[in-house]
Amino acid sequence: MRRFNAVGLALTLLTVVIAVIWAFPLYWAMVTTLKPEFEVVEPGIRLWPKTFTIGAYLYVLTHTSIGTWYVNSLVTSGAVTVLVLLMGSTCGYALSQLRFPGRSLIWLMILASFMVPIQTLIVTHFILMSDFGLINTWLGVILPQLIVPVVVIVYKQFFDSVPKDFREAARVDGANEFNIFFRIYLPMNWGVTTALAIITFIGAWNNFLWPFLVSTSESTMNVTVGITQVKDAFGVQYAREIAGAVMAGLPVAIAYLLFQRRVTQAIMLSAGIKG
Repeated sequence: MRRFNAVGLALTLLTVVIAVIWAFPLYWAMVTTLKPEFEVVEPGIRLWPKTFTIGAYLYVLTHTSIGTWYVNSLVTSGAVTVLVLLMGSTCGYALSQLRFPGRSLIWLMILASFMVPIQTLIVTHFILMSDFGLINTWLGVILPQLIVPVVVIVYKQFFDSVPKDFREAARVDGANEFNIFFRIYLPMNWGVTTALAIITFIGAWNNFLWPFLVSTSESTMNVTVGITQVKDAFGVQYAREIAGAVMAGLPVAIAYLLFQRRVTQAIMLSAGIKG
């Protein structure tokens, strides 16, 4: 027992050390945003500000379009979340419960899509959005982010686990496929839907590469792209730039803290599918 207690204590200490190492950059960023710029660039390491100030945050709020960037992120991330869940759930239901020509081929194509990194489609997406005249628009940001095959696979697996008796009873009562889906199958999977919604929203909010390429105007930038515009005519202002980054990540950090269990559930579901 003493040996097991010693091993447990060693593992606990190791976990604490790893957690401190992981969290230190976050702590350093927060402390930096609360320092005046002259103190930030002073030589040496100071773990606590000599002078506290929120000037960096005030600068971001008053000298940038962060309000517009927040609105753009909310609209595009919300639209991506709703559309991905709607398409993923209906497609998963069709593949699970309906029999139609080409069903197996569609399923194989969805499974095969895991072998194609989304980054390899960036050039194609950009050309298509340019041809459609959707550069610097919300729709141009939203459409290429709707390719999320893992959502379809998760829904299909859960719909496969629903007893067939529910569907047969609903058909006897005269319910059509839309009624069966929206009144029986989907409500039975609200937990999965909530978990997928949270993780999809966080992923869409944090997405940088595609919004960076398709949004060249500050009026259409998401907050993750907009913070790259936090700059000064007199050189690099580290406190201001890090303050912008902190404000960009704050909403998803709050969402994670509020829905931590659901986020963990969604990550486990996705990891289980990919594994």
